[in-house]
Amino acid sequence: MRHGKYPFIIGFLAVPVALYAIFVVGAYLQMFRLSLTDWSGYGTFNDVGFDNFVKLWNDEVIWTALRHNGFLLLLMPIITIAVALVFAFLLNVGGGSHGGMTRGVWGSKVYRVVFFFPQLLALALVAVIFQRVYGPDKSGMINGLFPDSWEPWLFLADERWALTCILVVLIWQAVGFYVVLFSAGMGSIGQEVYEAAALDGANRITLFFKITLPLLWGNIQVAWIYLGIAAFDCFALVNIMTVNQGGPNNSTQVLSMQIYLNAFKYSQAGYASAIGVVLFFLALSFAWLTLRVSRRDSVEA
Repeated sequence: MRHGKYPFIIGFLAVPVALYAIFVVGAYLQMFRLSLTDWSGYGTFNDVGFDNFVKLWNDEVIWTALRHNGFLLLLMPIITIAVALVFAFLLNVGGGSHGGMTRGVWGSKVYRVVFFFPQLLALALVAVIFQRVYGPDKSGMINGLFPDSWEPWLFLADERWALTCILVVLIWQAVGFYVVLFSAGMGSIGQEVYEAAALDGANRITLFFKITLPLLWGNIQVAWIYLGIAAFDCFALVNIMTVNQGGPNNSTQVLSMQIYLNAFKYSQAGYASAIGVVLFFLALSFAWLTLRVSRRDSVEA
């Protein structure tokens, strides 16, 4: 029976691994190859060595996009995880202890559905909705709340606030998923742990920081990596929500937007591939660094 286990497993894995190798690994290898060429997106191409990377290093728009990605990378995971942890704690433990069992606040099951709802919407639809919410005139949902005598806020058309508006949408769209993720993690924590802490006089703040947070560290680590990768992307929101495909004066420009513009608007597919290579290694380095820095001994509930 043991010898028949491996052919059975290989039979199930062969097709998905082959598809992954062709369409994912193969695409990455092709991107690495094209980053060393002057390919325009069609026709033949010539090898140019590392010229695309030299050009990239001296491209001010790329550095602007990188700073914006860094801004999103710094704030999006922190805010999203903090908000999701608070909501998940309230939905699972915030109601206190009753009959020896901890429970969430009243109506927690309904709140779970409400928080998760944004995950059911396509990202393009979310971008269109918030494009109307941030409308720069009285037709915008937020500006429509104020009297006609008030001057409308420009939001996405204002280079000072455009990227912050994008950040708010990213957090709104992501929080629900991580509320569910952290709720599942809290559900696996034994009730006896909370009961023992309650008997020792622990309040809700102590329960959160001394028990819930350490036991959820693995979930938080995974969430931080996923959110960091999302912060490196955010192409759909920037492309749909902001004007001029990067906001006024490139105020919402990000690396993924630069890949799109160079590949399909400027016909510089080789240069776009070089940006893609840089983005690939930035995301990979971020994931590796997060795992290294956040490594700690596992805590058993």
